Amino acid sequence: MKIGELARQAGCQVETVRYYEREGLLQPAIRDQTNNYRHYDSTHLERLMFIRRCRALDMTHGEIRVLLQARSQPDADCGTVNALIDEHLHHVQARICELNMLENQLNELRSHCNANWATRDCGILRELEQTEEPEYVSPVITPGHLAGSHSH
Repeated sequence: MKIGELARQAGCQVETVRYYEREGLLQPAIRDQTNNYRHYDSTHLERLMFIRRCRALDMTHGEIRVLLQARSQPDADCGTVNALIDEHLHHVQARICELNMLENQLNELRSHCNANWATRDCGILRELEQTEEPEYVSPVITPGHLAGSHSH
């Protein structure tokens, strides 16, 4: 199948397929000698679907590489897979805590203005203009692969 068909069946954009190929997550397609078109088969589709499921779980490319390597060794022990998921789950739980703290900070900030005043009288803007940082404004982001955002 051509790249457009692969992308359609996987539910993604053609550029996503190319991106995963460039990143080494998806094995390169066989090129037609006549017209240089990429040709993909069912193994490409299966691997692309696997990658997309991992990305839907917000896994990094490094994590996906580990899982792809584990898939390529069907008789190996899956302890590495379990450890990877445990660590990823820990990152997700930490991010949930960070987001809950952020929600509390935003609620506290929102409580400073409960009416539609002129912006010069807005309590939220006054709070944000303070020279000393109140405790609730301190960022809570902890280092980890979920503290930022993943692309693709």
